[in-house]
Amino acid sequence: MSLTDRQILRLKELLNLEKRDNLFEGLEIFNNKTSPNYKLLYNSITSQKWGYNKKGKPKLLSGYTGAVLEGSSRSTKTWASVFIIIYLTTIKHKDKGCTINIYRETYNEFKTTLYDDFKRVLDMFGLDNIFHRAKDVTSFKIGRSVINFLGNGKLGGGCDYAFLNEVMFIDFEVFKQVKMRCRYFWWMDFNPCFTDHWVFNKVIHRTDVAYLRTTFKDNPFISPNELNEILGYEPFLPGSYEVTEDDILYNGKPISDKNQPPPHPKNVTQGTASLFDWKVYGLGLRGAMEGVIFPNVTYIDEFPQLDYIYANDFGFTNDPNAFGRYTETETEIFIEPLIYQPIDTPEALAEHYEFLEVEDYKQIACDSSDKYTGENKGTVEMVSGINDLGYVNAFKIRKNMSVMYWLGSMKKKKIHIVKNEYTYEGIPLWRYAKKEQQNYKFKEINGIAINQPADKYNHIWDMGRYGHMAWNDNLDLEVEWE
Repeated sequence: MSLTDRQILRLKELLNLEKRDNLFEGLEIFNNKTSPNYKLLYNSITSQKWGYNKKGKPKLLSGYTGAVLEGSSRSTKTWASVFIIIYLTTIKHKDKGCTINIYRETYNEFKTTLYDDFKRVLDMFGLDNIFHRAKDVTSFKIGRSVINFLGNGKLGGGCDYAFLNEVMFIDFEVFKQVKMRCRYFWWMDFNPCFTDHWVFNKVIHRTDVAYLRTTFKDNPFISPNELNEILGYEPFLPGSYEVTEDDILYNGKPISDKNQPPPHPKNVTQGTASLFDWKVYGLGLRGAMEGVIFPNVTYIDEFPQLDYIYANDFGFTNDPNAFGRYTETETEIFIEPLIYQPIDTPEALAEHYEFLEVEDYKQIACDSSDKYTGENKGTVEMVSGINDLGYVNAFKIRKNMSVMYWLGSMKKKKIHIVKNEYTYEGIPLWRYAKKEQQNYKFKEINGIAINQPADKYNHIWDMGRYGHMAWNDNLDLEVEWE
């Protein structure tokens, strides 16, 4: 018996209703295809136990106040976040509604990410979909609930829930303000494209914060095209190397110029292989940032038996004073960090020099921005101050060429950082150097790297540059910079 057109349409409607019912049911009843990121958010929110303080205001008695989702591209972090918003607005707060603020670095970034995600998911659940009707959406409703998109540092008013999307590019101060304005629960997600970030140091290890790291392998619904795109980044022969929590190892050691796994037989040839993209977007590791200025640096155990000078980049109150030993050959540069901490007077700096047995006859190439005004000390000039204290060959560097000129000159040589026993706050100084090396990068405008260094993570590198400038002050350098 054949069906009429009306019956066929009705059957399609019933099938769509069944799909939607299954989707709503899946928000609370999980199976082997449920995203682990969604499970974490759902369990964290529903396991909260609330009471009241002496003033009658709600107080969290137990459970998590927030959650962090870290992972590779297409690992369902953002998708799970959209689904948890559907749960909050259509089930948990269906009757009275709630307010959810979503944050990104800039508002325009929503148009290339969450706009499309919400457009697809709202259709899947059969909910009113403003994204079909409007080009710019700063706020919309699901039932009685309101969802706000906030970027460009805007905080909005108080909210019941807050979601910080791609939090790597959001300032810590913004997060602090968001957290204070959030009544029930906040969460954040990110691809780990930085090796150092406030999320790692100030959020993940909190006992009241749930944390999960995932990769694209945790996404059962990844499309063939998305899967092929990510797999195309893999630079090495699959199975030939070991993946740890934070890095890739070959023969039990970190990958280096002399310790390389076999190349991927297809990706390298077709030009899609990218170690950075594979570590960050494929494996979800905290790989070095794109666009770093000195990507290839080695860390060695001893300073070479060569003549040397010293160099000093001043740092007061908040910024570290970076001081170290410097030498170079025709093909190599050697930098040994000896001080890395704020120092705001010549007397305090001279005490460090004395402890390090810095020879008073050696040159010390210093930052020309050497003036510091303290609350109780007045204005001091560091170079003249340490000259008066016996380090007569300390001098301000002559900035006769641009920063890019000298960075280009340094990049023509192999750079080595020397490891030693000196520490600051219990951390070896060479680790500070490595953190700077992995994060010192070119400025970006609209996502495009430009030919200027960012003024961040550069204290040891400025110190090294001053040493390089002094070493080559009388040389005729020709630098090709692209």
